[in-house]
Amino acid sequence: MTAPATARWGGAFETPSHRYRLYDLCVNIFIAVLLVSNLVGSKMCAIGPFRISGAQAFFPITYIFGDIFTEVYGYAGSRRAIWMGFFTNILMTLLTSLALWLPPAQEWPHQKAFETVFGVVPRFVIASLVAYWAGEFTNSYVLAKMKVWTQGKYLWTRTIGSTVAGQFVDTLVVIGIAFGGTTSAANIANMVFSGYFGKVFYEAAMTPVTYLVVSYLKRVERVDVYDVATNFSPFGRGMEGEEFVPREPAS
Repeated sequence: MTAPATARWGGAFETPSHRYRLYDLCVNIFIAVLLVSNLVGSKMCAIGPFRISGAQAFFPITYIFGDIFTEVYGYAGSRRAIWMGFFTNILMTLLTSLALWLPPAQEWPHQKAFETVFGVVPRFVIASLVAYWAGEFTNSYVLAKMKVWTQGKYLWTRTIGSTVAGQFVDTLVVIGIAFGGTTSAANIANMVFSGYFGKVFYEAAMTPVTYLVVSYLKRVERVDVYDVATNFSPFGRGMEGEEFVPREPAS
């Protein structure tokens, strides 16, 4: 394996000499999954004794993408995707609220059903946004650090380890804000337990797929980022005065 490359970022994510071919496509898929997860989040599903929301059935996919972004494009690439997802979520909330507010046509009898599915509950919106933001950045930070510690080896330890941390933050925050004070502590504990371990198991089972996607993207993008000297602030733009130097992925 070649020596770890230092990820050095200036004001731009890419440089004139190195443009990513598939990053935008991956971000678009990531955002689509994120938005669908929120749209179906109000449904509660029963799987044996466990209780999960519709969002918990699909939301773990966004963490797989988070792992891919960080592993291939570095923390800065993941940070950009997270913020794009965050603001797109806000836009979706505003547009669905507007659609609900517009008066229904008299000949259209489905307003109540529409409100049931797309009704915006401020508490759930806040819970979703805060949990997404905190969980995704935790996931990306842990994976970036573990990649440096392991010198790029043992990808499975990073994908699972970052999920253990990120999903714990996400699940605790979203359940705590959304359901705190509205149901018993036992029900909240059940939802946290079911959601957390279900999502961790979900991503662990998808590890072979993550390996394939990461390997393919590194080969196509011709880059392998190590966040040795990265500014990990969620609000940062990298290290001033330095530019990103792509390296060939290790064979």
